[in-house]
Amino acid sequence: MEVLLILTYSAICICIFKVFKLPLNKWTVPTAVLGGIVLLGAIMVTMNYNHPYSEVARKYVPTTPIVPEVSGHVVDVPIKANHPLEPGEILFQIDAAPFVAKRDALRAQLSAAEEDLDRAQTLRKRGVGSERDVDRARSEMERLEGELEVASFHVEETTVRAPGHGYVTQLILHPGMRAVSLPLQPSMVFVHDQDARYVAFFWQNNVLRIEPGLEAEIAFDAIPGKVFTGKVEEVLPMMAEGQLKPSGTLITVNPYAETAGRVPVIISISDPRFEAYQLPGGAFGQAAVYSEHAHHVAIIRRMLLRMSSWMSFLFPFH
Repeated sequence: MEVLLILTYSAICICIFKVFKLPLNKWTVPTAVLGGIVLLGAIMVTMNYNHPYSEVARKYVPTTPIVPEVSGHVVDVPIKANHPLEPGEILFQIDAAPFVAKRDALRAQLSAAEEDLDRAQTLRKRGVGSERDVDRARSEMERLEGELEVASFHVEETTVRAPGHGYVTQLILHPGMRAVSLPLQPSMVFVHDQDARYVAFFWQNNVLRIEPGLEAEIAFDAIPGKVFTGKVEEVLPMMAEGQLKPSGTLITVNPYAETAGRVPVIISISDPRFEAYQLPGGAFGQAAVYSEHAHHVAIIRRMLLRMSSWMSFLFPFH
């Protein structure tokens, strides 16, 4: 952004020298250079503080890694990648035969245990059996009831269903593969059909001028030449650099590993033109926030953001 401002000033100086036919001598050139340093320095300081800019903005979409409750061989995957799904719709089916066999075996054992309990209670009433035999039979029956409940749950979980409205992307799972109940090895990724979040990451000193409700603009590399209006929805109170995890290592200063970190700011896009575009999750862009301070300088920030957006036609990264 600063490079664009310097190039713009340089172009203006060249035009002035050409139009007014000013000579290039020891007075005019240093004046143009020193004047540019003072003028651009004042503009950039005022603009960066009151109308902060972030060259790192991204579209985030909520996803859920699909991990089955049971492990087994996949026998059916009835869905197609990137097709909309309803809540509860079947994602894939695990071979239920082993789990059904275990459930049926437990049902048979439970029936036998119920008969044993009835027999023990009858013998106790006749004075032949003891209370201990009844308690033992009841305990065995209750244990089998619990195991049967778990086995029935496992049978149901062989059918893995969609957790909500959305779709599955990059579908790799096919019949014959093995799905495992391990959190670190999901079978697929479910993309929720919810409002995406547009997050821009600002330097920490910019937060002094950023608050919910302020006007914001965002430009995406995938949509060159377009700048969309919106507003600041939320300034997140936490950065990744401040996260603590339980461990056996005490906190210390590590100047080689620690970075200052940036503050995430959620921007909601209200521009009606944006609805015509379908941005993929993870789309990259740039954003600017405009405060009520030094509003006359905001026009320069708007111009620079649009110039940067037009550069996306020529350069994939800038």
